[in-house]
Amino acid sequence: MKQPFERAVTEHGPVVLRVCRTTLGPADADDAWSETFLAALRAWPDLPEDANVRGWLITIAHRKAIDVHRATARRPIPVNEIPEPRSGATASPEESLPDDALWQSLAALPPKQRQCVAYHHVAGLPHAEVAVIVGGTEAAARRAAADGIAALRRTYLADEDVISHV
Repeated sequence: MKQPFERAVTEHGPVVLRVCRTTLGPADADDAWSETFLAALRAWPDLPEDANVRGWLITIAHRKAIDVHRATARRPIPVNEIPEPRSGATASPEESLPDDALWQSLAALPPKQRQCVAYHHVAGLPHAEVAVIVGGTEAAARRAAADGIAALRRTYLADEDVISHV
């Protein structure tokens, strides 16, 4: 028998929120989380009883994150002066964790590496499921996650203070 939807929210909600924060940053994460569970609630009656609920919810969150990125890209932002172009991600995830250096390193990763790191290392999904979510092969998802972790080790752990506390 399929578990009640409320239990799925309680059990998987924190992981989905961490994935949203990792992929979108703190400003848009709460909205994407809410949209994820609204969409999941609508589809819940049709979900097979043997479905991987965590993977299914993270797939929905991934699609909601894509929607947020597309909407953000289309939305004009009025400014008095044209700012210098920024490198890295469009969101500022460094504000969502107390460790600014980690978020800055995550934000600097290419989007596919950041997603693969988030879905595999934060959400705990196997590389095969990550590949289904982001598109591509399991080997490509594994490589993107490994490259992302390697880049984080170079950029995040490059600070001697961080290394001495690890």
